[in-house]
Amino acid sequence: MGPTDIQKLLGVGRPALSSRGEFAVFSVSRPDLPANRTVGQLWRIDLPEGAPRRLTRGILDTAPVLSPDDMRLAFLRPDARGRSQVFVVAALGGEPVQATDAPLGVGEVVWTGDGRSLVYTARVPENGRYGTVEGLDAAAEAPRRITGIRWNANGLGYLADRPAQIFVIAAPEIDSEPFYEPAPVVRDDAEAPSRTVIGATPRALTEGDLSWSTLAVSGEEVLAVPDRIEDDRRDLRTPIIAHHLDGSGRREVLATAANLWVTGLAVADDGAVAALAAHVGSAGTDFVAPGTALHVIAEGETRALTDPETIDLGEVGSHITPIGDDFLVQDRRRGRVRLLRVARDGSAETVIGGDREVLGHAASGSVVVAAVATPDSFGELVLAGPGEPRVLTAFGAAAAATGIVEPRELTVRGRDDYPVHGWVARPRGDGPFPVILQIHGGPYASYGIHLFDETQVLIDAGYAVVYCNPRGSAGYGRAHGRAIRQAMGTLDHHDVIDFLDGALESEPALDPSRLGIMGGSYGGYLTAWIIAHDHRFRGAIVERGFLEPTSFQGTSDIGSFFGDEYVGVDPELIAAQSPMAVVGQVRTPTLVMHAEADHRCPLEQATRYYSALTRAGVPSEMLIFPGENHELTRSGQPRHRVERFDAVTRWWARHLPIDATDRTGPETSGSDASRSGATEAEGADDLDDPKDHQ
Repeated sequence: MGPTDIQKLLGVGRPALSSRGEFAVFSVSRPDLPANRTVGQLWRIDLPEGAPRRLTRGILDTAPVLSPDDMRLAFLRPDARGRSQVFVVAALGGEPVQATDAPLGVGEVVWTGDGRSLVYTARVPENGRYGTVEGLDAAAEAPRRITGIRWNANGLGYLADRPAQIFVIAAPEIDSEPFYEPAPVVRDDAEAPSRTVIGATPRALTEGDLSWSTLAVSGEEVLAVPDRIEDDRRDLRTPIIAHHLDGSGRREVLATAANLWVTGLAVADDGAVAALAAHVGSAGTDFVAPGTALHVIAEGETRALTDPETIDLGEVGSHITPIGDDFLVQDRRRGRVRLLRVARDGSAETVIGGDREVLGHAASGSVVVAAVATPDSFGELVLAGPGEPRVLTAFGAAAAATGIVEPRELTVRGRDDYPVHGWVARPRGDGPFPVILQIHGGPYASYGIHLFDETQVLIDAGYAVVYCNPRGSAGYGRAHGRAIRQAMGTLDHHDVIDFLDGALESEPALDPSRLGIMGGSYGGYLTAWIIAHDHRFRGAIVERGFLEPTSFQGTSDIGSFFGDEYVGVDPELIAAQSPMAVVGQVRTPTLVMHAEADHRCPLEQATRYYSALTRAGVPSEMLIFPGENHELTRSGQPRHRVERFDAVTRWWARHLPIDATDRTGPETSGSDASRSGATEAEGADDLDDPKDHQ
């Protein structure tokens, strides 16, 4: 596939399923170049034999939630100012009715049990900021007084002056009279009519400086997880608080003393609360390879149902679906994500497995549907059942038609006999092909089997691609993930190099004399580290990298704890793991790429590294994308994503040129088999703020 083929990557969101399993609703989205944004709508399919059909026609409709009676559908849609608002539409389709008018948009929404109201989160701006005073430019706002250890978040910006609160609002009638734009008033003594957008006034359940997320309705209460900006030191421990829907009070369901970091909530039919949560130690910051498990909270007791050493329920869009007395959860393992059904006694069975990555799921009675990525599709809806799941959609056909190359799975024994698992993908033909070593972000993330545009674009340009999940990655047990804690650039460095050497030895079509290396986020870190110690590469691309741990502590939105846990606090230990400490050893021509509004790995990480390279005389360039954050390669403006691909392929054409002999044989765009990708959210990157995944 070529760079512009990202428009053919149709993603399927978490589905909603009717209470009797008769139909499902789900979102489908994709990048659109002419619009220069992500676009998408809601789709409906009647089960088990119906055909999928488009239900809405908004620019970007997402997050469908069915009412308890299955008659209405609440979802998120941008308003005229681009703020996500809740809309409600008939489950059979029709004209949606706007339900909210939140000044900064809505985060998440759920129905109350009686279907009369909607509960949602929305950020409340401090007066005088974010357009609350008409005509007041952001540059003219009052100064911000920072007293806590956190002040911003990637993809959002400042935090303390717009906490996320919980609101309740009456659900609009879908057949009600629409609101009309009032005409100008001519007579001076006439009272000008006000413009009306929504039919009800929201009622706030919370206020103050706490932010709330992870909503789950239980009877007359809504459960949520608070986030307080700490005064002195980071604390990932999160309680669960139940708020009475009439505003009469709240109670604590789970205390911070449990030492759990909660990232997902659901309520079973019998009232038991299920949570995805990880123990973060007595200090509250031990998040390296977090042991996320399924917990049940009932009658004041909290009990773990799964073993985090063998079942990994972290990130990858993980959530909980109650099904009878059991729960559905997503377990990532060796580049796959399977759907498990976990009973109250802790026993588990696989509902959907094989060469798939489950992205989201829903259940009703015995009916289970899931959004999945497979080796031949970026996203489909499937119906689980005996044997193989039945695929209900064909959204991958357009991307498959571009020519997707099938990767070869490989395990290499490293220098200490440790097995390193990964893939090799190359153009069709005999080669020999120049080789690019790709390194994923995280570190606690993983490459997987779904289509990865990064790899496929390089193959289309004539390059073989080698990529693996070294120690530090997810999906191979916690010991694998924790192996590089305060030892970055050691075992992980050895694993990726040993895997590269093993791939070169096992594949005659790979040219060991023509090698490149690239990676983003933690992959940018390891790329920068490796080129300071291994000079065989003809070129390197260091993207959005974690490059200077010392300054990261005071600039990154997760700097208050990420570096402390991964590289430690001792200056000598930090220097022993810092790419900036060894940048003087680099001789490889390097392209440094970064996003201007990246709060995860701030721009200064790139500028300092680039400046050090140029001062040392290393042939280098820096490419900075305006208006983008850490998620540029995943959810950035489509034009920027294409321009980035163009820059990448131009860089490799200069430093790792394709010979005429590389193009022998069939078209290099290759087969219509499988494609690979990174599950770092690649949405699941430890260099992504853990709070972002709640």
